[in-house]
Amino acid sequence: MMEKTRKHLLCLAIIGALSPVLATQSYAQLHLEITKAPEAAPKIAIVPFSQDQSIYPIVENDLNRSGRFTSASKNLPATATLNNPNAEAWASAGVPYVVTGSSKTTADGSFEIQYQLYDIEKKQYLLNELLTVPASRTRQAAHMISDAIYQALTGIPGDFTGRIAYVLRNPATPEQRYTLQIADTDGEQPKTILTSRDPILSPAWTPDAKKIAYVSFETKRPAIYVQDLATGQREKLASFRGLNGAPSFSPDGKSMLFTASMHGNPEIYQMNLETRQLQRMTNDSAIDTEARYAPDGKSFIFTSDRGGSPQIYRHDLASSSNKRLTFRGAFNARGTLSADGKKLALVHRPSGSNYRVAVQDMNSGVNNILTPTTLDESPSFSPNGQMVVYATREGARGLLSIMSLDGRFRMNLPSETGEVREPAWAPK
Repeated sequence: MMEKTRKHLLCLAIIGALSPVLATQSYAQLHLEITKAPEAAPKIAIVPFSQDQSIYPIVENDLNRSGRFTSASKNLPATATLNNPNAEAWASAGVPYVVTGSSKTTADGSFEIQYQLYDIEKKQYLLNELLTVPASRTRQAAHMISDAIYQALTGIPGDFTGRIAYVLRNPATPEQRYTLQIADTDGEQPKTILTSRDPILSPAWTPDAKKIAYVSFETKRPAIYVQDLATGQREKLASFRGLNGAPSFSPDGKSMLFTASMHGNPEIYQMNLETRQLQRMTNDSAIDTEARYAPDGKSFIFTSDRGGSPQIYRHDLASSSNKRLTFRGAFNARGTLSADGKKLALVHRPSGSNYRVAVQDMNSGVNNILTPTTLDESPSFSPNGQMVVYATREGARGLLSIMSLDGRFRMNLPSETGEVREPAWAPK
């Protein structure tokens, strides 16, 4: 039984760890499907912006998929314009917040967008801002507006301007069976980073979100590459004998953790990215894999079967000591930490059950199953820690799902072609 478990984990290390195309090519749109929304959420009216038909719908969709608000731009009970919120009418209609705006083209072809957020109860503007953006960045401007509104009303930075990396698998196109892509968090504006007939696994962002590392089997053996998103240039970081997988960058971007089996057993190694010097971080007869730096850079978490089953441990860099973090369930792996280091998301399998995403409080150790789906894998926190994206299956579909930590909101991001796997939310 022990040998079976160890082989399972070794497979996990390879799968969970593992001709460049410039990031300008679009490919395989993801389609947003809201599957669960709060029954009662504060209303916010998005009044159609004057001289605009593209920006306000994005803001409306963003706020609706936040799980914190119910926003609408159609069948509104009252009117409003810039500097004229018509507060009494909205108060009578029971709508506490109103967004108004306008958009116009400037002489140089850019867009000038003004928007206001009005608090009906307080009778004051919470936001009154002017944005000037190139015509090609109006969608990003809309997400920036959503971020600002979300933060003004919740005190938490919004993540609508963020991006998610993922891998598409499409057996119908053998020469391009695997595709590494990035897209907005609503699935729009997909960009292809790499296509290959061989597996692409474990995308990992650098802290500045300008590069992505991944594992490629294009040479028939796993190797870790890092690719610049602006130029498409890439560099091979690790191609040692045996396994090379599960890259993770330190918060300062100066080092990388990865799994390698160059000496026979899968262990965690740290690479100095300036000198390429290696340091072996674990040395155990068990299989150690899936290392992820803590946000403060003073420790990392990893998966190991040293206790008899796959569990998550923390390695302190100063003392080189290891501490087991998970105890519930027969299987805990694929751990990742929230940006504040307070939450641990992981793949959890209770005894006799399927694989689910759970979130564990790092202080109390309390572990709560988050997802209602099964066969879940690869959880990744949003930068503000309010959402988790993960890969799952619904029937014959392999898709991404995004769920709020309070469990009140969930949406799916399936692809029009193929399966979507290995999500990684970009840092901010």
